[in-house]
Amino acid sequence: MTAILQKTIPYNPLEERKLPGIQPLAPYGWLVADDAFAGQMAEREALLEARRTDVLQLDASAMAAAQELLQMVLDTGGRSAGGAVVRADGVQVPVDREDPLGTLGRIAQQDFCILQKPEGTEEHVLTGAVLCFPASWMLSEKFMRPLTGIHEPVGSYDSGIAARVQRLFDGVQAERPLWRFNALWYQDPALFQPRSKDAPRDKPDNKQAGYLRSERQMILRLPQTRAVVFAIHTYVLAREDVLRQWGGGQDQANAPSEP
Repeated sequence: MTAILQKTIPYNPLEERKLPGIQPLAPYGWLVADDAFAGQMAEREALLEARRTDVLQLDASAMAAAQELLQMVLDTGGRSAGGAVVRADGVQVPVDREDPLGTLGRIAQQDFCILQKPEGTEEHVLTGAVLCFPASWMLSEKFMRPLTGIHEPVGSYDSGIAARVQRLFDGVQAERPLWRFNALWYQDPALFQPRSKDAPRDKPDNKQAGYLRSERQMILRLPQTRAVVFAIHTYVLAREDVLRQWGGGQDQANAPSEP
């Protein structure tokens, strides 16, 4: 299969940041298309067709939030054509409001996770997601789990980080999204890489790995349902392109190792 790669990335993925590395984001800066849009969207279409239950889960309690998110995406980045939206690559996609995450998966380059905080609980829970490009985790293992369960067994996600992340989810305001990034060296450039927490990936030698995979992760509050959305824009670049843009031509391998 031909690798779907970006040639550039809009931030320096080799820059090390202290966890959780959160920064403010422009109100509509969370929905962008890049040079891999057409290729990634074709892959998303194929996954939703062939492996829908692996890449999409939605609890009934999150339907209203998913529909609100769909409308927000349509208002922000879509050209309407009757009951359809015209994507950045010119493809027309029908809008199905009874399948909001399925529609989102076909019109936006980002993956979306919906997290809600049930009354009387201390943590947000993953109640819905369209996750076509998992980076070594499985939606089936994380669906309907709280934030600490979602991050199991990430070693760097200790109690201190967990408390800070929960405060971020509690405090994020509508129209004031936040973002961070991660970056990991991979040998395999495939976008769809689900792995069980009991069978983690073999980490390559950072100096030998041929690809850098980075997620631009965005946190935003839906103003009506008050659910939190964790949006993920996945970049996969060949090593030489990363170093050409951000390494000054030198073969550096200091990308952050956290997920």
